[in-house]
Amino acid sequence: MASPAIALAFLPLLLTLLIRYRFYFVLFYRAVLLRVWRDCRTGLSREERCFQYVLTNATPGDPESILDGFDSWCTKKEFISHIGPKKGKILDRLLSEHSPLTVLELGAHCGYSTVRIARALPLGARLFSVEMDQKNAAIAEKVIRLAGFDEALVELIVCPSDEVIPRLRADFDLEKLDFVFMDHWKKCYLPDLQMLEGSGLLGKGSMILADNVLFPGAPNFLRYIRRCGLYEWRVHRATLEYSKGIRDGMAELVYQGTK
Repeated sequence: MASPAIALAFLPLLLTLLIRYRFYFVLFYRAVLLRVWRDCRTGLSREERCFQYVLTNATPGDPESILDGFDSWCTKKEFISHIGPKKGKILDRLLSEHSPLTVLELGAHCGYSTVRIARALPLGARLFSVEMDQKNAAIAEKVIRLAGFDEALVELIVCPSDEVIPRLRADFDLEKLDFVFMDHWKKCYLPDLQMLEGSGLLGKGSMILADNVLFPGAPNFLRYIRRCGLYEWRVHRATLEYSKGIRDGMAELVYQGTK
C-alpha cells in the first residue's frame, strides 16, 4: 500500500527534473535514439543520410546552398554537431577581419565547417583540413568538391591530429599558421594546442578558435589558456548548434609569443 504513496512523493521531483533538463532530453533523443533507430532502418550512417539530403537539395558549386542544405537537415531531420549558422557567423567575422593565408582545421567531420571557412578565404590562401575518421573524411571530400573547392585551396588530410601536427612543416612546407579552427575531440584540444606551440607554427597574432568549449566542454583547455600567459583570449557565449536552451561557447585565442 505504501508504493503508490512513495511514487507520488517522487512525482514533483521527477517533473522538476524533466522541466529543468528538457533541452538535454531532446538532444539525447535527436542525437542518440533517433540516430540508432535510423541507422538500423536505413543501413546508412547519419553522415551518409545527411550527405544524400545535401546532394539532393543543394546546387553544385554554390557553397551557400550546401551550407543551407546542412542547416536544413540538422534542424528538421537529425542532430549533427558542427558549428552551425549562429556560431558560424562568429567564424565568418573573424576570417573576414584577419584574412588568413594559412588555415588549419582540426575536425572536418562532414565538411560543413570546411566549406564555411574555404568560402571566406582570400585569393592564394590554403586550408589544411584534418579528419581522422575515414568514412567521414570520404563524405567531407565529396562535400568540399561539390562546393567547388579544389585541392589547391583545400587539402583534406585523413589522419589523427596528433600525427599530422608534427609533420605539417616538413610535409606541407608550412612556416606559420595564421588561423586554427578546432572542432574535433574536446580531450584533444589541450594536447594539440601545446603541440602547435612546440612546433613553432604559431607566430605572434596567430588565431585559434575552439568550438564547444562549454558544452560538451574542454575544461583543461580553458584552464590552461587562463594560466599560461601566451594568449589574449575570450569566450564567445552562444547556444549549442541546432538546439535550444543548452549553453555553449567558442574560445578565441590570439597567440602573443613565448614568455
